[in-house]
Amino acid sequence: MTSRERIRTAVSHREPDRIPVDFGGSTVTGIHISVVAALRDHYGLDKHPVKVFDTTQMLGQVEDDLRDAMGIDTTPVVPPRASFGFRLEDWKPWRMYDGLEILVPGGFEVTIDEKGDTLIHPQGDRGAPPSGRMPKDGYFFDAIIRQPAFDEGDLDPRDNVVEHAPISDADVDWFEAAIRQAAASGRAVMIKVGSGLGDIATIPGISLKYPKGIRDIAEWYMSTRTRPDYVRAMFEAQVEALISNMSRINARAGGLVDVIYLCGTDFGTQKSTFCSVDTYRGLWLPYYKRLADWIHSNTGWKVFKHSCGAVGKLLDAFIDSGFDIINPVQVTAAGMDPATLKSRHGDRITFWGGGVDTQKTLAFGTPGEVREQALRHLDIFSKGGGYVFNVVHNIQAQTPVANVIAMMDAVAEFNGARQ
Repeated sequence: MTSRERIRTAVSHREPDRIPVDFGGSTVTGIHISVVAALRDHYGLDKHPVKVFDTTQMLGQVEDDLRDAMGIDTTPVVPPRASFGFRLEDWKPWRMYDGLEILVPGGFEVTIDEKGDTLIHPQGDRGAPPSGRMPKDGYFFDAIIRQPAFDEGDLDPRDNVVEHAPISDADVDWFEAAIRQAAASGRAVMIKVGSGLGDIATIPGISLKYPKGIRDIAEWYMSTRTRPDYVRAMFEAQVEALISNMSRINARAGGLVDVIYLCGTDFGTQKSTFCSVDTYRGLWLPYYKRLADWIHSNTGWKVFKHSCGAVGKLLDAFIDSGFDIINPVQVTAAGMDPATLKSRHGDRITFWGGGVDTQKTLAFGTPGEVREQALRHLDIFSKGGGYVFNVVHNIQAQTPVANVIAMMDAVAEFNGARQ
């Protein structure tokens, strides 16, 4: 099978020739730039500074030569603007705290505060208040909450959807070119057009110089209970913009896309969920279903839902929302036992991730422990299809390369034993 055929077979709940693999296909299945650089060294690939694929999480761009070396079956198409609002172009050198030389977009403009922290400015404007902070000796940026004062009677939901507007004609052209280039690789194309509906990565408005509306994360979560009409108005506007944007991109190159990363709203903590099943069904499900129904009626794309945490009791509701895929499958969270998940839901939703725990095993375990966990989870999740191998969220900075290689060797070992 080609990589594209392999992914399409797996997400159709049939067993492919081997278990497909995704690393770097999205901003929630990526690899920290430091580990990308180390992997390139391990495989003896051309040595050059790695481009930042995601400027918040500092994920590295996985190029085709590294995809070949790791047996990766996906390739990404992300929006042309970074999360901080500048375009992913005009690359320039920058040095991480640990001395690693990387490439960042031209709009990547930072200042250093009195503590030695790196502050990044939205849209590349140093005159605007910073919207992200990388602590001294850190590896990624945290959002800076810039909640403006507001009067309850003057809150306007339109303030929370400024960054979710219809895209320009030039950006539609950009998406078409990027999709065609990605599809030419023969790998499955994963596209991200936008995100929203309460994704806390977007709530703080880090791409905006002076965000308005509800921008504090705690205030946002309280708003789902205290201001439901405001939230619904936000969701309505975001859904309309997303459908418009998807429609325009689909008309140009939609047939070349395989998977759409639709939303990254987290619903789980380590031990429970952020809301009840009834609240999810009443507040989120109608809007997600409109998006998924449009996708399934107008395209051949599979709908990818990201949610960290203990979301086992929400999986039936996710399926009813129209999601085809759930990621990252946080197998160490409460109620997320792999065998239970597979037996209860494996014929109705694809598990994309869960191969190795990144909080403990991959980061701090031995290569032998990594191998054992990867093989065990591959055996559980792969039966009958409906599985794409990835870890639990992104591979983090300082993850030992020996552990990453042990994981990839385990995938190759498992695939070899099946043939």
